[in-house]
Amino acid sequence: MGALDGKVAIVTGAGRGIGRGEARLLAQEGARVVVNDIGDEAQTVVDEITGDDGEAVANNDNVASWAGAEALVQQAVDTWGRLDVLVNNAGILRDAMSFNMSEDEWDAVINVHLKGHFAPCHFAARHWRERGKSGEDVSGRIVNTASESGLFGNPGQSNYAAAKAGIASMTIVLARELKKYNVTANCIAPRARTRLTATVAGADDFMSGPEWDPENIAPTVAFLASDAAADVSGQVFVVWGPKVHVMTGWSPAASLDRGEGRWTVDELAARKDELFANSSSSIPPMGFGF
Repeated sequence: MGALDGKVAIVTGAGRGIGRGEARLLAQEGARVVVNDIGDEAQTVVDEITGDDGEAVANNDNVASWAGAEALVQQAVDTWGRLDVLVNNAGILRDAMSFNMSEDEWDAVINVHLKGHFAPCHFAARHWRERGKSGEDVSGRIVNTASESGLFGNPGQSNYAAAKAGIASMTIVLARELKKYNVTANCIAPRARTRLTATVAGADDFMSGPEWDPENIAPTVAFLASDAAADVSGQVFVVWGPKVHVMTGWSPAASLDRGEGRWTVDELAARKDELFANSSSSIPPMGFGF
């Protein structure tokens, strides 16, 4: 018996790397999987899954389009009668410093990552809401993919960091909105060597060894997709090698209270050291890595 027996899952960007590992493990755990990617790799992963006696179909729709995302969700419903798990993984990089970034580089990354996450979530949420309103028992799972660049900020990635930070925040919103329909939403920020990260300058210097294997990410995703995680929602996890970190969001580090009236500039300047006594006025350090 697998942790996902009888479940129907979608994995976007599943032709290679992290998405491929997720699709394969979900299938090994008993899920029937729609493998989404825009290239021929989707069918290759389907062949790998079915060769191991799993069930899978390929999908080549563009999840960054409304029509493509709707068709993707509909394919799962048409093929197996419903959708239970949505794993959003598709993404690209177009790195450039803010003063060199083109409009196309900004738009492409925001579109593929942020819209490419929201659009499938939108149609999956509608599917679960309609099932719930009809009286059916629903147990939906969304697992989105952010990045430590979005959590901590990585120079040269203002487009990517903005999209990934947006995905993390959007996940919390989805968790709150969909709780009444028995749907959870969580987010991972994976560390792995993939075709995407291989384009980052200096990646070869530190992304070596088994801890960087993209297959390491899949078990956490499969857990979040399972019934065992029914009470886990609105969380962001950094996943790397043998480690899983639960992250916390913005919280007050220090406060000033004038008591009454409006602050003046001089008063704030005079109490600056008090405000940053337990923090720092400088840019916060990077997190665990890329």
